Amino acid sequence: MKLDQVDVNLLNLLQADSKQTTKAFASTLGLSSTAVYERIKRLERNGVIRKYVALIDKSKVDRDFTVLCHVKLIQHIKENVEQFEREVLKLEEVSECFHVSGDYDYILKIHVRDMQAYREFMVTKLTAIQNIGSTQSSFVISEVKQTTAISL
Repeated sequence: MKLDQVDVNLLNLLQADSKQTTKAFASTLGLSSTAVYERIKRLERNGVIRKYVALIDKSKVDRDFTVLCHVKLIQHIKENVEQFEREVLKLEEVSECFHVSGDYDYILKIHVRDMQAYREFMVTKLTAIQNIGSTQSSFVISEVKQTTAISL
């Protein structure tokens, strides 16, 4: 889908605060509410906008211990890759999982209460998945930058 400058501006506004009203977006963009509504619906239909979510403050829900866990599989055969990916989708502590190149096969972003909760997660859930050869954990000291916005 080809985006024009109005689409880009609208997407930037939505990424900044999707709870604004169509009327507020229309006022900022110099368009009618109907025109903005139709653009949003078109962006949704075409899959440019996948969904809307609430961003939670991890510290307020006791999940601010963040770990980046590198995972290496024993073998890179299709069955092992597919099985690992199916299993990791079930792990509620994992917020993101990336299949990557390099020394490790996957990087997982994990949010738990504390070190003890992470140990429990590793022992009872992650390492229970078959075909994991090794893991390496990095503990986040502080978030320097965190955004969900995509630069357009």
